[in-house]
Amino acid sequence: MPATARAGGRLRFPRNMPASEPHVSCSRILSGVIDRREFLASLAAAGVALPAALRRAGWGGVGSSPLALPTGNQLHWADLEVGMFVHFAPNTWQDREYDDRSTPLASIDPDIDTDQWAGVARDLGARYVVMVAKHVGGFCMWQTRTTDYGIRGTPWRGGKGDVMTDLAASCRRAGLRLGVYLSPRDDTFGAGNGGRCATPERQREYDRIYRQQLTELLTRYGELVEVWFDGSIVVPVGDLLRAHAPHAAVFQGPHATIRWVGNEDGFAPYPCWNALPRRAAATGEATAKDGTPDGDAWLPNEVDVSIRRPNWFWSTTDETNLLSLDRLLELYYRSVGRGAQLLLNIPPDRTGRIPAADAARAKELGDEVRRRFGAPLAERAGTGREVVLRLPAPALVDHLVIEEDLAGGERVREYWLEGLAEGAWVPLGTGTAIGHKRLQPVPPLRLSAVRLTVARSAAPPRIRRLAAFAAGSAPPSTWNDPGPR
Repeated sequence: MPATARAGGRLRFPRNMPASEPHVSCSRILSGVIDRREFLASLAAAGVALPAALRRAGWGGVGSSPLALPTGNQLHWADLEVGMFVHFAPNTWQDREYDDRSTPLASIDPDIDTDQWAGVARDLGARYVVMVAKHVGGFCMWQTRTTDYGIRGTPWRGGKGDVMTDLAASCRRAGLRLGVYLSPRDDTFGAGNGGRCATPERQREYDRIYRQQLTELLTRYGELVEVWFDGSIVVPVGDLLRAHAPHAAVFQGPHATIRWVGNEDGFAPYPCWNALPRRAAATGEATAKDGTPDGDAWLPNEVDVSIRRPNWFWSTTDETNLLSLDRLLELYYRSVGRGAQLLLNIPPDRTGRIPAADAARAKELGDEVRRRFGAPLAERAGTGREVVLRLPAPALVDHLVIEEDLAGGERVREYWLEGLAEGAWVPLGTGTAIGHKRLQPVPPLRLSAVRLTVARSAAPPRIRRLAAFAAGSAPPSTWNDPGPR
C-alpha cells in the first residue's frame, strides 16, 4: 500500500484504497487536537460505522452478570490459531465425498508420506494437524481389531502400517500438535448421525466398538490437542475423555469445549463472541450464531474449510477448485482476524502425498501472513480504558492487531482507534469484539503513536497486545463484512 501523500498541508489517503476502509479527510483534525464531540463527528462524516454507545456518548461498563471464563486448556488451544485438517480414505480413490465401499482394499497401496504432510502444515503456519482417522464410511486409518474395514486390510506395508503412528512421529519431529477426527456415524456398521443405531442391541454393540476405537486413538499416539465428534455424539465417551484426553479441545457433543462456526465457507461472523448461553452449549451442536457477549458458558469458535472448497477429499475433478492466495487471505482475515480458529483442510491424493500445487499454495499463504504480521513496528500490553502505543519513530502504519487477555473473560464491547499524525489524533476505526485477536486494517498514515480507547466494557479492559504493522499491502475488500449470521 503506497505511503500517504502530503500536499498543501493536508493528509490524503491513497485513491486506490479499498472502499471498505475508512477514508477520512484529516485537514480539520490536523488543525489542532480535537475534542470528543469533534472526533465522533469526523468519524460519522467519514462514513465510519459508529457503535450505538458512541452515538449516545455512552462510556460506562455494561452487564451485571458474571462473565463466562475460559479454562486454561481453552486459552492454550486459542493460541494455536491455525491448524491443518487431513481427509484421506477410500473416498480418495472414488472421487466421492462419501465412501460407497466400492474400492477393493487390495487396490489401496499408496506411498504415504506423513513427513510431507507435516512440512506442508509448517509452511502453512499451522501449529497442529487434525487427522481424519475414521470418516463416515467406517474405514479406519490405524491398526484396530474392531473392524476388517481399515488400513490393515490393504497391501500397504503388508497390512502392518498405521497412518496415525506415522503422523504422530512426523508431528513430533516438526513441532506440531496432533488431533484426531473419529466419526460417530459409521456406514459400515450401520450407525447413523451421532452414532445412533436402530435397536438397543445394535446401539450397545456399536457403543462398545466406538469406545474401543476412541480408547485406542487416545492412548497410542501421545497427548492429543483436539478430538472431533462431527455431528455430535450419543455414544457415552465422557469417562474416556477425562481419563485419556483431559487437555484436548473437544469438537461438538455433550462434552464440547469448542464449537463449529456454522458454515464451511471459512468465515466467522463479526462480532464473533466466545460466550454463549449454557443451554445452547449443552446441545453439543452450538455454532457462532449462538454467541452473545453476555453468555454464561465459554465455547470458542473453529472455522473449518477446505483448500479445494467445497470438497474435503482429493478428487481427479476438483483441481480447479484450489483456492487462490487472495481467497485464502480473505479466509485468514475473517477467521483468525476475528478471534476464531482456522482449520484448513489440505487432502493428500492417491499417491499418499499432498499435491504440489496445494502444498505451494499453503506455503504462499503462510509466507504472506508472516510477511504482513511477523514483525510489528511496536507492541505493548495495557489495562484500563485507554492504551497508548508509542512507535520508536514515526512510520507508516496500515494494520493494527489487538488481543484481549481472555483469562478474565471477554470484556470489551465497543472501542475506537486513533493515530497520532503530526501532533494530532486522527480517527482510524471502530469495532465491538476484540476477543483472542482482532486484525484491523486502518487508513495508511505516518504515525508516531496509536491509541485504543474502550468505550464500553463489562469489566476493566485487559489488553494482552496492541501492535502496529506496515504490511505494505491492502487487506481483502471484504475484511470488515459482518459475514454469515
